[in-house]
Amino acid sequence: MCGIVGIVGKTDVNLQIYDALTMLQHRGQDAAGIMTCHGDKIAQQKAPGLVSDVFRTRHMKRLLGNIGIGHVRYPTAGSTGPALAQPFYVNSPYGVALAHNGNLTNAAEEKLNLSKDNLRHVNTDSDSEVLLNVFAHELQKLGKLELRETDIFDAIESVHNRVRGGYAAVGLIAGHGLFAFRDPNGIRPLVFGKRDTAAGIEYMIASESVSLDVAGFTLIRDVGPGEAVFITNDGELFSRNCSDKAELAPCIFEHVYFARPDTIMDGISVYKTRLRQGERLADKILRERPYHDIDVVVPIPDSSRVAGQALAQRLGVNFREGLVKNRYIGRTFIMPGQQQRKKSVRQKLNAIPLEFQGKNVLLADDSIVRGTTCQQIIQMARDAGAAKVYFASAAPAVKHPNVYGIDMPSAEELIAHGRTDEEVCEQIGADWLIYQDLDDLLSASSEGNPEVKRFECSVFTGEYITGDVDDSYLQALDDARNDAAKKGGSGQDTSGEDAVIGLHNDMNEAG
Repeated sequence: MCGIVGIVGKTDVNLQIYDALTMLQHRGQDAAGIMTCHGDKIAQQKAPGLVSDVFRTRHMKRLLGNIGIGHVRYPTAGSTGPALAQPFYVNSPYGVALAHNGNLTNAAEEKLNLSKDNLRHVNTDSDSEVLLNVFAHELQKLGKLELRETDIFDAIESVHNRVRGGYAAVGLIAGHGLFAFRDPNGIRPLVFGKRDTAAGIEYMIASESVSLDVAGFTLIRDVGPGEAVFITNDGELFSRNCSDKAELAPCIFEHVYFARPDTIMDGISVYKTRLRQGERLADKILRERPYHDIDVVVPIPDSSRVAGQALAQRLGVNFREGLVKNRYIGRTFIMPGQQQRKKSVRQKLNAIPLEFQGKNVLLADDSIVRGTTCQQIIQMARDAGAAKVYFASAAPAVKHPNVYGIDMPSAEELIAHGRTDEEVCEQIGADWLIYQDLDDLLSASSEGNPEVKRFECSVFTGEYITGDVDDSYLQALDDARNDAAKKGGSGQDTSGEDAVIGLHNDMNEAG
C-alpha cells in the first residue's frame, strides 16, 4: 500500500505535490519522492523517511516544472533503503518516470522477459520498476518520434495484456505530459480532479480524494478499471478504456482500514461506510447477545474510531476514548520479531483507568491480523481494572495473505488462519469475541454505490480475483513474509508494492 499523486498545472507544482503527499502520508511512511519536468528536463528528490524529512527548501528550488509526480511508500519484508524509493525513471524512450501502488503477481516472470526478450535491465527487486520498464518497452516498440495520446493508450493496453495483479500508477513522459492507469479490476484506488485558475485548468490524479480536497481541486471521478488518462503539457485531458476484461472489484480493505475516513473511493464515502460497519456489527451483537452486559465501547485508535462510535450508539451504551496513543513511537508493524512488537505496542498505547475500572468493556477494532496488538490491549484493559473485556472486529476474520499490494504476514502468522472464532478468542484472552459477517461488510460498502457489484476480499475468502494465484505462489509468499525471513533481512522486495501490515493498528494515523 502506497500513495501516489500527479499534477499538471500552469505554474510550478512542487509545493502542491508536497502538500498532497502529506495528505497521503498514512499510506506510506518508509520513503517519499517527487519528480518534476520543466520543458524536457527532469528533476527528482527521493529518500527514506517521512515527507517532512525528505524535502527541504533547497530541493524545492530545483524541483521546477508544471508537471510532476510524487510517491510515499511502505516497505515489504526486508525491503528498505534509498534504491527502492519512488518514482522510478528510465531515459529510453523519451524519458519516462512512474510511481506505483499495488503488486504484480507475475513480476518475476515479467522481469525475466524484460531481460531476455526486451533487453531491459531492472536494477531493484521492486515490481514497480518492472511495471515501468514494461510500459517503457511497449512505448518504444511504437518507434515514434512524436507521441499522440493514442500511442500512449496503445502502450498501456499492452501493459494490461502483459502484467497481472493489482496496480494503480501515475507517470510522466518528458516533454509530453502526464499519464495514469489502473488495473482491469480497479483493485487499488485512483481518482482525478480539476481546478480552475486564471491561467487555465489544472489537473490532479491521486490515490485518495482527500489530496484533491485540500488543494482546492474538484473531484471529477475515479479512474475506471483498465482505464488510462493522459494530460498533455498544455493541460488537455484524454482518457480511454485500455482493457477488454475490465470489471470493477476494488479492495475492501481500503474501506476497513487503509483509506482516510474523509476520502471518497469509487463513489463511496469511506466515513459513511465505517459508520455502517459499526451499525451492522452492533446488530449482530444484538442478535447473538440480546442480553449483553456491555457498559462501555472503547475504540482502539485510530482507524476503528468511526465504526466504534456507530457501534456504541446502536447498542445504546457509552462510547469512551479509553486508550491514548503516543504518536511519536516507531510503528510496530515494521519491527522484526514478536518480542519487539509487543514492547512497542505497550509504549504506543496507554489506558485511562477511569474508563475501565469495574466495567464490562467492549474493545472495538477495525480488524485482527496477527492478534498481537489486541492481545496486549485486552491485558491492558484488565490491568486498568476492567471487570470483563469483550472484543469486536469491524471486519471478518483475516485468514489469508493478500497478494495485491498489502504485505500481510505469512498465512501461518495470521491468528485466524486454521482457527475457529472460539480458539482466536482464547488466544487473545477476551471474554468473548465477535467478528463482522462478510455479507454485512460488503453491504456496508456497496450501499454507498450500488453500481459497485464486487469487491476484492481475498484476505477473508482466499479467493484471488486475478485467477493466477496457486499454492506454489502462496508458498513463495509465505517464505518471504514469515518472521524468520524478516529477521534474516534479505533486502528483497518480494511483493513489490510497498505495505507492511504486521500489526494492523499502527498504520493509519488519520483513520
